[in-house]
Amino acid sequence: MSPVTATTYVQQNQPPGVPPLPLTGERTLPDVPAENYWYRRHLVVYEWIAKRVAGLRVLDMACGEGYGAATLAAAGARSVIGVDANPEAFEHARLRYTEPRLSFERGLVETWGVRGRFDAITFLQTIEHVQDPTAVLTHFKELLAPGGVAYVSTPNLLTLAPEGAEKSNNPWHIKEYRAHEFRELCESVFDSVEVYGLYHARRLLVHERALRLGWDRVHKALGITERFYDRFTPAISVRDFELSAARPLHRALDFLAVCR
Repeated sequence: MSPVTATTYVQQNQPPGVPPLPLTGERTLPDVPAENYWYRRHLVVYEWIAKRVAGLRVLDMACGEGYGAATLAAAGARSVIGVDANPEAFEHARLRYTEPRLSFERGLVETWGVRGRFDAITFLQTIEHVQDPTAVLTHFKELLAPGGVAYVSTPNLLTLAPEGAEKSNNPWHIKEYRAHEFRELCESVFDSVEVYGLYHARRLLVHERALRLGWDRVHKALGITERFYDRFTPAISVRDFELSAARPLHRALDFLAVCR
């Protein structure tokens, strides 16, 4: 279930007239079976946020393929604008997701927007990509209407990178965070920050425990690795993840900061 980075992987079964996107490792995509673990891991956070933005004006920064902005719009947000700098992602998103109250614009997260316009901003799994995260968060704060909330997520360095390393091998990441580093970053800009952790649940929790008991050796010895994961990975759903503010953050897969 490691990230697939070969550009030969492209989305399957796209609607007529919608160009499929290649999987490069810079963003996650739906409709790529081998990427399903990472897609569901991101989607579950969008769905959690979607329950909290009904009737609100929402800005989805670095929206990528567009599935997250579409999830927010489908859940009843008053309006959703998805913003991404990549021309291929922008073109794909605007052609594929055409729900009412949903639109897409091309722009840089550092500069796009109108001050005080949005009730909620989502910026998921992207802050690890930016050169000046404090400036980006400050810009988001300026874009929020009074009482607005910014939802910011990022992977946990301790569970993403090899033990003792300061960064994973993802070439798109500039800085990966420990829990206290991520909290301190958000608190340097926002007055109130609550941090949740994302964890495995259900079948992924069973798989995690099996790995600790030596499952990697077993499936390789039996020669069933490809057959097993060709079925297991596409079957993963959002129910196989859990967001919690009560569990140890150092064990989380990702962090989600709710910033006010």
